[in-house]
Amino acid sequence: MTTAPVNHSSHDDPEASTPAGMLPPKKSLGKRIEAYLSRLSTKNNFWHRVCSLIWLPFAFRSGISLRRIDAKSFTAVLPYRRFNRNWYNAMAGAALLGNSEVAAGMYLFAECGSDYEVICKRMEYRFLRPCYGPAVYRVANAEDVQNKIKTGGEFNIALDLEISQQMSRMGKDRDLKVGRCSITFHCTPKELAEELRQKRRSRLERSTPSE
Repeated sequence: MTTAPVNHSSHDDPEASTPAGMLPPKKSLGKRIEAYLSRLSTKNNFWHRVCSLIWLPFAFRSGISLRRIDAKSFTAVLPYRRFNRNWYNAMAGAALLGNSEVAAGMYLFAECGSDYEVICKRMEYRFLRPCYGPAVYRVANAEDVQNKIKTGGEFNIALDLEISQQMSRMGKDRDLKVGRCSITFHCTPKELAEELRQKRRSRLERSTPSE
């Protein structure tokens, strides 16, 4: 869905690609507001919840929250609430599956920042056992996002998630693995995505016969 701002390559930096002596093109007010809200949603769970209420109602109702332990450790927690459970009181498969995309997307969005559009291309989930408590999503394996950003342009990124049931016995917390998820996202710089949309619109206008 939110981390310190990332350093983008000169390919994606309008200031770096602007000839000397010329000011970079100014973003529209709408785009500046969108970028600000995107960054805000990655700062803490309060703003993530506020933004989810508007743009990700499924994530808002499920209650999934982001926890970044350090620069390399990330978890997302799906609470064991009525909305996420099925008729026999286990965590619903649809909730575990759907929130895998949300959890991986939140991690990737935090890595990429607000300058990229992130779309899920492929997801494979393997159910290992029923989940009767809060589900914890951990990124077990991920390609190097920063290297791909430095390369510039569009790129695919593959992530592996481990999903565990959060348990507490005799005052000690432990996790019981309940699923695994492999997921691939396609990331496009927003400026490039807008460029491509404009080209498609131009092609459609040229191909549409005039009356």
